[in-house]
Amino acid sequence: MSSRRSGKSVSRIKTGSFERRLSLTRAGLFAGTRMASHMATNWLSSKEAREERHKAMLSNQARFLVDELGKLKGSVVKIGQVMALYGEHFLPEEVTAALHTLEDQTTSLEWPAIERVLKAELGDEKLAQLDIDPDPIGAASLGQVHRAVRRSDGLELVLKIQYPGVADAVDSDLNAVAQILKMARLVSFGPEFEDWLEEVREMMHREVDYRLEASTTEKFRKMLADDPRFIVPRVLPEYSSSQVIASTYEHGHPVSSETVGELSLERRSALGKAALELFFRELFIWGEIQTDPNFGNYRIRIAGEEGDDTEHDRIVLLDFGAVQAYSREFLDPVIQMIQASYEDNLEAVIDGGVKLRFMSWDWPQDVLETFGRVCMSVLEPLSGDHDSWPDYAVNSKGQYRWKQSDLPSRVARQAARSAISRYFRVPPSEFVFLNRKLIGVYTFIAVLYSEFNGEPLLRKYLYGEGDDRPDASATSQSTKA
Repeated sequence: MSSRRSGKSVSRIKTGSFERRLSLTRAGLFAGTRMASHMATNWLSSKEAREERHKAMLSNQARFLVDELGKLKGSVVKIGQVMALYGEHFLPEEVTAALHTLEDQTTSLEWPAIERVLKAELGDEKLAQLDIDPDPIGAASLGQVHRAVRRSDGLELVLKIQYPGVADAVDSDLNAVAQILKMARLVSFGPEFEDWLEEVREMMHREVDYRLEASTTEKFRKMLADDPRFIVPRVLPEYSSSQVIASTYEHGHPVSSETVGELSLERRSALGKAALELFFRELFIWGEIQTDPNFGNYRIRIAGEEGDDTEHDRIVLLDFGAVQAYSREFLDPVIQMIQASYEDNLEAVIDGGVKLRFMSWDWPQDVLETFGRVCMSVLEPLSGDHDSWPDYAVNSKGQYRWKQSDLPSRVARQAARSAISRYFRVPPSEFVFLNRKLIGVYTFIAVLYSEFNGEPLLRKYLYGEGDDRPDASATSQSTKA
């Protein structure tokens, strides 16, 4: 696996609060002026022409603002990425489409700037113990990752280094982004949007808290230590600080790589089951969920490769910065909806949705029932009613074909055809993050082209039936398949 990455780099990030506010304010004022001019001239056109011109203007506005956000990197870009994921509840479609392009920005910070952070955080004596590759193997909005080797024993490790000034800029950046969206007339402020902003604020503060991430990583490593299907890097506290996390380097292949795709169906399905069960353990037992299912956070360690003498294909879990703890007040209605969906209890599904505050008993009964059925359809791969599965979603052994089922698209079409949108409320932020995780797990399994039925795993966590964790002999047979 190569340790190098291609892409652009910059010598510095605008980290001064005045400098960043000036850039954002200037962008907001310019966008607001353009929108005001557009509104003043567009009313003379026909209704159809006005709608087309307005959509085009929204796209132009969004692209302009995205370009400006991208220049600043740091939490501004991360905030934009989060808004892209959940903005459909607040922002026009054209705006969320433009914001999604922020996810592709991988500009890194040049080595001299990163080296200054390492010297300030770890000191010359600690740095002298390491040989650090100046070329990053990964870059994101809040920091970048470099490989290193400890000179005393050859231990391979990675250093996740936070960009300078990012943690201090979170609050001002979030306020500034919200303000320019308002100045550009792309969002209307209200209680729901304000509540959502506060949730994003809390999430951002968690993500820049590297000491919290380090302790969470160690916590998950210990919780998964006895499960041979997972690898969690070991944190090295002697090389870690508030802006640096040092951990063991864990090799593996990208989930969507050709090498992983060439594994037997049995082995790919075993990996898919492991991913689903990990989600169930997070949800039903731990109450702590890694809510960022970005595929960059996962690798696949193939048994027997690169000196690996184990008999298990394993999932390497790399990032715990977005772990969120949920209260029983939230989790209990979620689990109620899952169990009710499995038991085909529509009324209990609706009751759970009402408890979670995105459904209401004063809606028309047909709308409640439609919405409830849409929620139930999300759990199709976990259902015991296999007769309801589309023919193309079932293989010759009666197993669910996660990729071929096209479930997310079918659910979206089902929702779009209903009257839900006229009544649908903005869901609580916790539910949005949890839904993102579920979609991520489904996508992970689909990319592996896994084929298996999720019902036994669900019953294990709903009713305590059985234990599908593989023992050494079972996985050994799977590896040889």
